[in-house]
Amino acid sequence: MRPSNLLTSVTIGDLSLPNRIALAPLTRSRAGTARLPNQIMAEYYGQRASAGLSIAEATVVTPDGVGFADTPGIYSQEMSDAWRLSVDAVHHRGGTFFLQLWHCGRASHSAFFNGRLPVAPSAIAIQGDGIHTPLGKQPYEAPRALQTEEIPLIVDQYRRAAQFAKAAGFDGVEIHAANGYLIDQFLQSKTNLRTDMYGGSIENRYRFLRETVEAVATVYPLHRIGVRLSPNGVFNDMGSDDFREQFHHAAAQLAQAGICYLHVIDGLAFGFHQLGDPVTLRETRQFFRGTLIGNCGYTAETADAAIACGDADLIAFGRPFISNPDLVQRFDRDAVLNPDAGMDVWYAPIGARGYTDFPMLSSSPGQ
Repeated sequence: MRPSNLLTSVTIGDLSLPNRIALAPLTRSRAGTARLPNQIMAEYYGQRASAGLSIAEATVVTPDGVGFADTPGIYSQEMSDAWRLSVDAVHHRGGTFFLQLWHCGRASHSAFFNGRLPVAPSAIAIQGDGIHTPLGKQPYEAPRALQTEEIPLIVDQYRRAAQFAKAAGFDGVEIHAANGYLIDQFLQSKTNLRTDMYGGSIENRYRFLRETVEAVATVYPLHRIGVRLSPNGVFNDMGSDDFREQFHHAAAQLAQAGICYLHVIDGLAFGFHQLGDPVTLRETRQFFRGTLIGNCGYTAETADAAIACGDADLIAFGRPFISNPDLVQRFDRDAVLNPDAGMDVWYAPIGARGYTDFPMLSSSPGQ
């Protein structure tokens, strides 16, 4: 079935998009140890520029925020200059490109920092089977709890990263406040046991995200800033008893701020913490009336239905976009999708294989 609603145009902020399909931010680990975007990344993003909105992979705002091998950064002029290759590739094909700003917080390891512990709101270790580090897979460590006076310095790192993103030519930025990374760690009571102004109440736990949005808004206007949340997610050992109240509050506050869009991982493909009924897009609409992007496990049919009934304005696709760079065209022609690439190629820094070598419709037998 051709998803007719998904293929209609939409305006977000002051940007007109040709369709309601977003390329989800997808960690692919192709930037190398220097964390510099490169030519093959530009080719990858250029191939997928027919998405109404392309959101670049999670990109660390500081060397103290890394937690994954070979992911790109946006904390130096050299990185900003290197990102322009990808920005130009997307713009050359008429696409709109946002960069996702990322800090891993406790989802990291001292092996990334010459023995220094990663930082977090509170000294609570992830419960899991370990993390991949430069020294191989290691057990998770209890992070170092940030001092109150350190937190504004991290907020400012987001602001500086936004400056570098703007210099690279990105149309806007998405603040990564999902999936158990630093901002999500501040939001959730499971990982935030602070007793200062950044902990305790729902309002205080939201403060770090609020201050980050305000700081980034000194660089980009609010109508060029998105935020990503994952109210249902268990990834990185998340899930809090008061998740519904916390994420309702966050959505309402972000609506009041006037951000460009709210990107919600409402699907359960990353796992569900089972602490109540999952937060839905329709429920989130009660608190956020602006542009709403759904994500995680959607098909063309379910995405089209979500837009048709008004639950979402766009839907972000992840795995289907990895193996189908021409996903928009395949939806438009009701064409068969290439099979899922598989985890063995998602993150490995192996060049073109499983990254830029997927067949397009024009070169796919039988299409």
